[in-house]
Amino acid sequence: MPTTRHRRILALGTLAAAALIAGCSTTSLDEAPVESRTPTPADATPGAAGSTAGSSGAPQTGVATVDLTKGQAGSADAAALAQRVVYFDFDSFVIKDEYRPMLEAHAKALSANRNKRMAIEGHTDERGGREYNLALGQKRAQAVARSLVLLGVTEVQVEAVSFGEERPADPGHDEAAWAKNRRAELKDK
Repeated sequence: MPTTRHRRILALGTLAAAALIAGCSTTSLDEAPVESRTPTPADATPGAAGSTAGSSGAPQTGVATVDLTKGQAGSADAAALAQRVVYFDFDSFVIKDEYRPMLEAHAKALSANRNKRMAIEGHTDERGGREYNLALGQKRAQAVARSLVLLGVTEVQVEAVSFGEERPADPGHDEAAWAKNRRAELKDK
């Protein structure tokens, strides 16, 4: 029968083995260079960068607030809803600021109709291995879905799927074609 000391040694050995296995389970996608951006408040004014508290005295989080009621009847919303593609930089799943109005308009439309569903399809260019591109396409689709959820859409309304390099928008083999293929498409279900 094992003693208390033996049980402790066995438990420590098990924990060490688990830590070793967990440390060896990274994929090359996790190590891929990804653009990083520092968030700035939407209402940031020049000279206020050193400010740590808003007018209410509460600390600022650096997260921009979004007013979903702004532009209710504007044609800007209609134009933004007509857009359904988010393009990405090479080897990145960071959503660029230029797509914010489009995502806000889609979030507003989905929030107004909770029965509406949307699929977000992630795509990549042909460079990279099949498994890598499927994972990168999934991360792109999930980034768009996560943005919509942060803007008020329920998680059951959006589904992220990846097609990797399998459905190119442009079959060419140059940078212009690859730029069109690095995308996430918003599709109504």
